[in-house]
Amino acid sequence: MISSMRLIDSLLRPKEKLFVGAWNVRTMYETSKTTQAADEMQRYKLDILGISECRWIKSGRIRITSGHTTLYSGHNEKHQSGVAIMISKDKIKTLLEWEPISDRLIRARFNSKYCKLTIIQCYAPTNDADEEVKDEFYKQLQMVVSKVPQHDMLLIMRDLNAKVGIDNTDCEKSMGKHGCGIKNDNGERFIDFCLNNNQTIGGTIFPHKHIQKLTWKSPDGRTTNQIDHITVNNKWSKSLHNVKVCRGADVNSDHYLLKAITKLKLRRNPKKQETKRKIDVEKLKIPDTRKSFNLELKNRFKILEESLDDVEDIQERWDTIKKVHIEAAEKNCRLPNQEEQRVANTLYMGK
Repeated sequence: MISSMRLIDSLLRPKEKLFVGAWNVRTMYETSKTTQAADEMQRYKLDILGISECRWIKSGRIRITSGHTTLYSGHNEKHQSGVAIMISKDKIKTLLEWEPISDRLIRARFNSKYCKLTIIQCYAPTNDADEEVKDEFYKQLQMVVSKVPQHDMLLIMRDLNAKVGIDNTDCEKSMGKHGCGIKNDNGERFIDFCLNNNQTIGGTIFPHKHIQKLTWKSPDGRTTNQIDHITVNNKWSKSLHNVKVCRGADVNSDHYLLKAITKLKLRRNPKKQETKRKIDVEKLKIPDTRKSFNLELKNRFKILEESLDDVEDIQERWDTIKKVHIEAAEKNCRLPNQEEQRVANTLYMGK
């Protein structure tokens, strides 16, 4: 785990949008490919970009001439797989810590005044991969997610090679009605993972055209699928404002850039309102009510008489006497609340 010492800002704000993206670029192990990705990131005004298949070896942190910082985690020897998180010049100031986990997983955590943001970038095995490889990937991903603080907003951005399909029966907790196609084995695993970890699949909850949801195209251009995803924990799902494909972004990849917009939505803590009942003083002019009120006071003070003698503090004595008068008045002279008034009106109209 690597910490950042440049923390001076807050990433998530209630009145500011945060733009994040996920993109399988196929490789950054080519001349100028990193600059090209940064240029597209800047063109689409992304603050953070999760990258799959960067194909860099080992792990590290680099800063390019545009000011973007790239955190990466790759294979120790081979230029294969690899994941990275590219952060804009302004937002790098909010980086708290990051962790290169494997050539398929990397985690970064960012500062915020209201809640911290944790981003996990993934590159899952293909649908045709061995079951053991898939099991190991999700086991490792689960371990990483389990360590994320509960209050954090958690975004998992990934090329999961997972088709979740359009049918969200029994999956409503994690899926909307706007998925695409028919789910495959990876899709089943992905959905189960989201259900078990209270994650919402962003690409399924916004009613875009299919062309704005399909993230991958085959080399011949005939087949397209929705296999790249951005998820958010259910607790913060209302802070996710949009997820859609940006088809104009180009790094010579068969995947499209997937862009999400977040804007922090805080839950209002309703102030506990004291249930004050208005007192109708005019009722004391009624002999029976006045008699009942006086009797109530007499009985209450008779009980309090001995305890008040032991109280030396004048304010405490006054608070006690005041409380007794209010309680006696509420019992005998209070105005009816709305529900009582409604029932009374109903009974009156029924006569």
